[in-house]
Amino acid sequence: MEKELKKALELIKRGIVDLIEEEELIKKLKRSYQEGRPLRIKAGFDPTAPDLHLGHTVLLRKLKHFQDLGHEVCFLIGDFTAMIGDPTGRSETRPALTKEQVLENAKTYKEQVFKILDPLKTRVVFNSEWFSRMTAEDIIRLCAKYTVARILEREDFKKRFEGGLPIAVHELIYPLFQAYDSVAIKADIELGGTDQLFNLLIGRDIQREYGQEPQVIITLPLLEGLDGVQKMSKSLGNYVGIMEPPQEMFGKLMSIPDSLMWKYYELLTDLSLEEIQEMKRAVEEGSFHPKEAKKRLARTIVAQYHSEALAQKAEEEFERIFSKRELPEKVEAFEVPAGKLYLPRIFKELGITSSTSEARRLISQKAVDINKNPVTTEELELTPGEYILKIGKKRFIKFVVK
Repeated sequence: MEKELKKALELIKRGIVDLIEEEELIKKLKRSYQEGRPLRIKAGFDPTAPDLHLGHTVLLRKLKHFQDLGHEVCFLIGDFTAMIGDPTGRSETRPALTKEQVLENAKTYKEQVFKILDPLKTRVVFNSEWFSRMTAEDIIRLCAKYTVARILEREDFKKRFEGGLPIAVHELIYPLFQAYDSVAIKADIELGGTDQLFNLLIGRDIQREYGQEPQVIITLPLLEGLDGVQKMSKSLGNYVGIMEPPQEMFGKLMSIPDSLMWKYYELLTDLSLEEIQEMKRAVEEGSFHPKEAKKRLARTIVAQYHSEALAQKAEEEFERIFSKRELPEKVEAFEVPAGKLYLPRIFKELGITSSTSEARRLISQKAVDINKNPVTTEELELTPGEYILKIGKKRFIKFVVK
């Protein structure tokens, strides 16, 4: 058992930030081996942004590690709590979603997470299963188990309270609802990002209040995006979506700073830490070019979400475009009307960027070319014809103006 335990701990602790408490984790793992009962691993997702990117997969991959060790993953979709809204990291109340929006987003989540998780070892649950049955008395009893003073210790609440900004009562209740999810599931371990640590700790307290053994908490780092500075986010445009085409994924990954790729290797691939360190040493010593290390990273990640063949093709396409300065084999074409075009609106409507602000940012950074000429204004007047636009370093599209 000791050998098996050591191997399990090495895998579990890879890339994590917090482990509360390691002694409790060892105790739970030993009991699991002795009783032949898999541990129940919980992670909660409020389905407010259904397009998963590599930042989300850091947590999903850790869940997969537990599945590989024989444990049960509870993928909790917070359909009930999403209609409340968790204000984590925000200075104001987040708008609640409608039930229809929540269910549609949840469906998209379920379609995407099984690119990583094993569906046969995953229990997908919705917290409306228990919250919709709770009475007013049940909710009051839950609220009585924690104090407002403790809730206000949470950094974002504290700042808003001290700044005289409004805090709605339902927001104060949210951490208790998330904690009660652990009671309902009887979670042995809960995973979350470092920004969720406060809520996860409340889960331990509430489990004790309901007579349960407290869950072990494991937090994962927030992955920096392609800029190497800010957290990966679709709104910032520094993300790699797991449903993106292979060529798009490959090109984006090749744009990350060299210093960031080792973190990506550790958190986003299955390469052993020894192999990663050996590669890093080779790069530092000059015997292995950083571009080759980054190409291996991009190829590995693309293969995970597509296939080895498509990853190889994406690499060949990248080399063709960036090493030989050629256009890709296929360029996506859009028909647009002749005359004045407000590019940020056109980009958003055609799905070229996720928002007009992302398009404006690209233009201001001189990251958009048209027929090899930099675009310096948000509004262009185009006559009938065909125009090749290069957006960033890796995307080419064609405007067919009629």
